[in-house]
Amino acid sequence: MYDHFGTKQNIHRKVLVVDDELINRLLLGNIVGRDYDVLYAENGVQAMEQIKKNAKTLSLVMLDLMMPEKDGYEVLEELKNSPELCRIPTIVLTSEKSAEVKSLSLGAADFISKPYDMPEVIMARVRRSIELAESYRMLNRTERDSLTGLYNKEFFMEYCERYNSFYPNSHMDALVVNINKFHIVNELYGRDKGNHVLQKVADVIAEFTSGENGLACRNTGDVFYLFVPHRESYDDLVSALNSSAGKIPINVRIGICEKTDSSVGIEQQFDHASLACGKHRGSQMCAYVFYDTSLREKELYNERLLREMNDAIKSKQFCVYFQPKYNIRGDKPRPTSAEALIRWIHPELGFISPGAFIPVFEENGLIHKLDRYVWNETAAQIRRMKDKYGLSVPISVNVSRVDIYDPKLEETLLETIKRHDLETSDMLLEITESEYTNNSTQIIDTVTRLRNDGFKVEMDDFGTGYSSLNMLSSLPIDVLKLDMSFMRHICENEKDLQMVKLILDIAKYLGVSTVAEGVEKEEQYHLLKDAGCDVIQGYYFSRPLPSDAFEKLFEEELSCLQ
Repeated sequence: MYDHFGTKQNIHRKVLVVDDELINRLLLGNIVGRDYDVLYAENGVQAMEQIKKNAKTLSLVMLDLMMPEKDGYEVLEELKNSPELCRIPTIVLTSEKSAEVKSLSLGAADFISKPYDMPEVIMARVRRSIELAESYRMLNRTERDSLTGLYNKEFFMEYCERYNSFYPNSHMDALVVNINKFHIVNELYGRDKGNHVLQKVADVIAEFTSGENGLACRNTGDVFYLFVPHRESYDDLVSALNSSAGKIPINVRIGICEKTDSSVGIEQQFDHASLACGKHRGSQMCAYVFYDTSLREKELYNERLLREMNDAIKSKQFCVYFQPKYNIRGDKPRPTSAEALIRWIHPELGFISPGAFIPVFEENGLIHKLDRYVWNETAAQIRRMKDKYGLSVPISVNVSRVDIYDPKLEETLLETIKRHDLETSDMLLEITESEYTNNSTQIIDTVTRLRNDGFKVEMDDFGTGYSSLNMLSSLPIDVLKLDMSFMRHICENEKDLQMVKLILDIAKYLGVSTVAEGVEKEEQYHLLKDAGCDVIQGYYFSRPLPSDAFEKLFEEELSCLQ
């Protein structure tokens, strides 16, 4: 056997010779046997038995067409329809020119005419057919994702670019499909199940793009790219993806960019689709968002916020407000602590909602800078009130996901406390429930160290994450803070009220305090008090206050106590 450079190889490939005439089998075996290991079959039935038995090592089938029991056409048909066997090239042995067209349509790679009177031609055709098949398989392995069988990104983008160059006026859509929080699937069900989900999603995508004459690839991890003719609706794709994983629930986000301008390149189309994918909103299990100019304007706005963040911190455009928390366990509710909340007063843009800039900083890994600013400003506020009133008012601050992964988190918090001559009990740390479930091992280790230092830790937004009761019993926390979504309907919906009562009972069983945020009505206050809630936070008592108003509130409280 010779390789692509004409070098003699010692490893012999296997060739199957199929012919019902013994003399023909022996003649061909003698010719190809110098460079290949030869197997034989005298009809189609024996041929399929040999092919299936040697499927992984067989390099070529030399197939006669006219045979008893099962002819060569039937063998070609069976090979063509088998995903495993169709990779094996077949050379048809025939003396009829009319058989070539039909054989080609059934997947034949080449032909050898009878009689076999030119051994060198036969060997050249055999060698060439094997080399082409092996080269194709090698190329196919490099252009395909090994897990899903879809194209890899490099080949996919190249094909899309070529399509655009040949059909510049085509109306194509670029789609980005992302399985939201896919790591949770891996954590809850294991990596093998996670890979199975990716394969099922890929199967749906492959079937969809095939039916639409489109292309698809797996970009990275749980992100897929599709390039298909434009549609007004992708509801059928949504439905198929929604049910692709069976009993394992997945939340798939889809961003779509229409090609409306031939000057927009493929890379930019998929950048726009990715942007739309990231702006997915709503409670649907699976939904799609079309890119439009408003998203681009929002992107430019976000880029400005990112660009101006450092200067805003230096010039103190960020203001820390404090929302009082009221202890309601006694006869009269009294403010005893607070939560630090950030506000951005921009010199040109005016008031910027935290809902506009905090997600942007989180997505870009810059939230830790703002967190440290808030920690320092909060510590300074606690110190002022101690000095001014001799009063210790614990204030809770947010500890974000980025902070959790910072190896210097503990050191930074302790330095902040020391700089303002405070106790660790003066500053409460809020960590959302979802952070506990994202990386439970690391966060438990981190929170345990912080509690050993004397910090009190609140689990924020409880009820919106994935923590189980078993997991909850082992988490190092001091306070459960009920998400405000629970408060909205407890006056009208008995089920919501019973859920809140159940959470409060769990907290009592675990020996942790409870805080209900988002309380706006007197009726909500009374229901929570009767249910055994410890602390309330919300507009019913007070909106977030700037520093001077916050101090005045406690000054009035002290006057009442005196």
